[in-house]
Amino acid sequence: MFDDLSFWRLVAIVVDITLVAFVIYKLIMVIRGTRAVQLVKGITVVLSVWFFSGYFGLHTLQWLMQQAVIYGVLAIIIIFQPELRRALEHLGRGKLFQTSSMANTEDIEAMIGHLIKSTNYMGKRRIGALISIERETGMNDYIETGVKTDAKLSTELMTNIFIPNAPLHDGAVVIQNGAIAAAGCYLPLSENPFISKELGTRHRAALGVSEVTDAITLVVSEETGAISMTKNGELHRNLDEEHLKQMLEKELLKKDEEKASSRWQWGGKDNG
Repeated sequence: MFDDLSFWRLVAIVVDITLVAFVIYKLIMVIRGTRAVQLVKGITVVLSVWFFSGYFGLHTLQWLMQQAVIYGVLAIIIIFQPELRRALEHLGRGKLFQTSSMANTEDIEAMIGHLIKSTNYMGKRRIGALISIERETGMNDYIETGVKTDAKLSTELMTNIFIPNAPLHDGAVVIQNGAIAAAGCYLPLSENPFISKELGTRHRAALGVSEVTDAITLVVSEETGAISMTKNGELHRNLDEEHLKQMLEKELLKKDEEKASSRWQWGGKDNG
């Protein structure tokens, strides 16, 4: 009996340590490349001074560091608000909360075809463009910053929106449920200090929205005509037509396949 208790206690300790390590790893990934890294270093210095002041009997310094730690908790919540929000958004994008926003595979394939044709057309003519595709995380906040269109997606319409000097060319197009929900939208700029200086506002906006949502965002460079794609804070640059098609199909079609697989599994249980 005691051996069984010791075994399960050991299992609980291992699981506990594993979960804590996983949480710390996820926190590091969330704050990586942001200004929060420098704040973490500052907190580490304060805690180190607090520990060594107590060890060497420096009571006044220890008291000051203790006050800084006590009142610093509230300051940390305020300072780390963007990172905490991002962490909660990543948690909310877990499979437990996922719902499908696309109608079916045919609609997604048609949308991918229009996106590839329009971005290639604009790339060859060096027409700058920024196109964000909503997935699980809602983008209504960004849609409201632009002009709502609720228009059927087509190659011609997408190209005309970004023609230079057109009323809606300066901003992002947001695609929702396979249709153009709005144009001229403002997306949040990334605060990542490691972004290449050669990247402009469009690329920073594409990275920024990918850091706070699970959206897929396409960028056509006005200077070079190169096509890039962002997802989950990652930037994939200089994509040709074939690679762009493969990446879009991998990211967008898999959601529909997972939904169909889920329906098939539930249907099999019902039939049984």
